[in-house]
Amino acid sequence: MNGYRPVGAYVDETTHSPRADFHRTMRAAEDLRAIREQWGDLLTAIERPPAQEWPPREYRTVDVQAAARDRGAEPVIGRLPLILREHPAPVNLDALDAAVSVERALFELADRIAEQAQRPVRRRHVLDTLDGAGSPGRFEDDQDDRDDPARWHLPTHNASVTARAASPGSRAHGLHWAAVWIEGRILGEAAGDLFTAVPLRTLDEAAATVRRARATVERALNRDGRTITLDTPCPWCGDVLTGRTVPGGEPYVTCDRGEPCPAPVILDGRRRIWRGADLVGLWAAMRAPRDRAVV
Repeated sequence: MNGYRPVGAYVDETTHSPRADFHRTMRAAEDLRAIREQWGDLLTAIERPPAQEWPPREYRTVDVQAAARDRGAEPVIGRLPLILREHPAPVNLDALDAAVSVERALFELADRIAEQAQRPVRRRHVLDTLDGAGSPGRFEDDQDDRDDPARWHLPTHNASVTARAASPGSRAHGLHWAAVWIEGRILGEAAGDLFTAVPLRTLDEAAATVRRARATVERALNRDGRTITLDTPCPWCGDVLTGRTVPGGEPYVTCDRGEPCPAPVILDGRRRIWRGADLVGLWAAMRAPRDRAVV
């Protein structure tokens, strides 16, 4: 892992098991990546009515493309948005609550890590030539150090009673950047002397926080390990279809008839199974009888 200090460098062997700490840190990094990969889906879900339909709406190619066209030029990964924005009339309040909760949790975690493991901005002595040679000069922030792209900037506040944020700091870059930054800190990504080791107690807090955040995202997207018997039978053999979601993975559907089912998809464990792009074809086949009835 080029550019990373060994995770074991963070371990006090008198109080922690090096092996346990390594696995905890790797799992936290995996959770952060899962949050980033599903964040666009969660923001898209805010604008779509909640439904127990199958396949999950976020996986339907047509719906995702249409939503992308509606959003215009927002920052995206692929076709999905990255920035949580104001929703005057959100359609899916559960998805909105989940996004706000996860965003707040990761922003606050990044703030705490920065307070504990990030070096303050260097100060430099500047002589004021206008005041003559005897001037004591002044100290000011080193601009290059302050603007280091690896630095996490805390939000600043006005001195008013309401204490509304005067500047969001690095939070302005959105949750995706916060997750990337936190991952770098818990893995010990090298950045000169800008960072020190994250305290063990904070690493424990980080692991628990991102585990809860991932669970919140996947629960809001119905990807938390559910099994659903679909109302529509298999379009090819008429048997029962069962939909499953896997935490951190793509949903899939199986036909209970097994190998005799003539559906044009692979066999997995002696059952026909639809995954990924095949779910789009299944969705179309399930809708076909209803579309013909409407015509």
